[in-house]
Parts: sequence; structure tokens; C-alpha cells
Amino acid sequence: MGLFGKTVQKAFITFLISMVPVIELRGAIPYGYSNGLNIWISVAISIIGNLLPVPFIIIFIRRIFAKLRKISRKFNGVVTGLENRANNKSDIVKKYSFWGLFLLVAIPLPGTGAWTGALVAAMLDMRLKRAMPAIVLGVLAAGIAVAFITCGADALFFK
Repeated sequence: MGLFGKTVQKAFITFLISMVPVIELRGAIPYGYSNGLNIWISVAISIIGNLLPVPFIIIFIRRIFAKLRKISRKFNGVVTGLENRANNKSDIVKKYSFWGLFLLVAIPLPGTGAWTGALVAAMLDMRLKRAMPAIVLGVLAAGIAVAFITCGADALFFK
């Protein structure tokens, strides 16, 4: 495999990592950068990958949860746990609406991010057209923050 093929493979793995719940772009950006991708390429790929599942979560997660509850008691427990987690994170969104959802997604800490934001938005019955802009801006902010943490200001702006 040539250099181009290896770069595409690293970019694809970075993209896939960014779609994984909990890890999201917080893990994907450092992975891509540490494997030789340009920091801004890593950020761009990770943002796209992190945002890809969001509309599907907002639109379909409640139906998926309902079907999972019917399959088994074990799934019912998992669904209840996810719903409780979303409810615990929803206070800031209830209080500040758009900006609360933005903050929930933008702060790159465990238990925050696009998946959590989309789950909270779905549990609060937020429409996609209302939730998506806040989540997109939050993911952009988180991506910049993670890039800064990964490289520092010098590497981001002066190389």
C-alpha cells in the first residue's frame, strides 16, 4: 500500500472513531494527528464523522428504544439507563435551550458530546431543525478545543 493508501486508511479510521459514542472527536482528533494526519484534516474528518449519526439519533432513537424494550428485560434496563443519563444532562438544555445544548456538546469532557446532545434533544422532543444548529456549533467548538489541547497554539497557528 502506497503513501496515499495509508493516508486514506488513517483518515477512514479517524472518521470511524469519531462516530463511536463516548470517544467521538475527543479520541479521533488525537488519533489522526498522532498517526501523521495534518491536525486540520483530523479535525475536519472528525467533525464530519461525529455529526453523521446525530440526525438519525434525534429522529429515530425513541422508536429504537421502544422496540428494544419489547425485545428483552436486559435491553429495557439499558434503555432506562440511557434515558436516565439523558435526563440527568437535560437540565442545562431545559434552562438555556439552544445555548444549553451547545454547551452540553461543546465541552469536551466525558458524558458530553454530540451523541449525548442528540439523545437529550430527542428525549426533550426537540425538532431536528432546532437541535441540529446547536449541536453543529458545539461539535465545531469541541473540535477546535480538542485540536488546541492536542497540539497547542504554536502547532495550530504557526506551523
